[in-house]
Amino acid sequence: MRDVLSKAAQIQLVIFDVDGVLTDGRLYLGNDGNEYKAFHIRDGHGIKMLLEVGVEIAIISGRHAASVERRMADLGIRHAYLGIQDKLAVFNNLLVRLGLTAEQVAYVGDDLIDLPVMSRVGLAIAVRNADPFVKQHAHWQTPSRGGRGAARDVCELLLEARGQLAALRDRYL
Repeated sequence: MRDVLSKAAQIQLVIFDVDGVLTDGRLYLGNDGNEYKAFHIRDGHGIKMLLEVGVEIAIISGRHAASVERRMADLGIRHAYLGIQDKLAVFNNLLVRLGLTAEQVAYVGDDLIDLPVMSRVGLAIAVRNADPFVKQHAHWQTPSRGGRGAARDVCELLLEARGQLAALRDRYL
């Protein structure tokens, strides 16, 4: 765990996959043709805490959904890439745009499409219910399942590694 915390302390950008990470991975398709997704409220608050301390947040999703656009806007996430098949290209672009090295980036994924980026970042994270092959390539696995608090687990890990979690929690007492 010490190695994970050491890596986590260096992170300046967290990239989240959406389906299976920020959601439970299920797609709800309405009779109206719309796609619906459920997001965990505690994940959102964790993301807001990271943004507050200056950690950049990005999402890269293979699917495009208006519900995701709305949730990302609500959270203040400026780097949202939807309908992306080549996540590695977006990752490389983000490194250049933000002036970061791969070691300063964490990626949170759950499926095979996430591996090209996970294999290059400083901290690769798999959610608890990720594909077993993906878990083998992660530095750390969340205690919670995707869409059920996994993103909050990641946020608190990074805040703890930066020595900021206790102070953020104390503000609520």
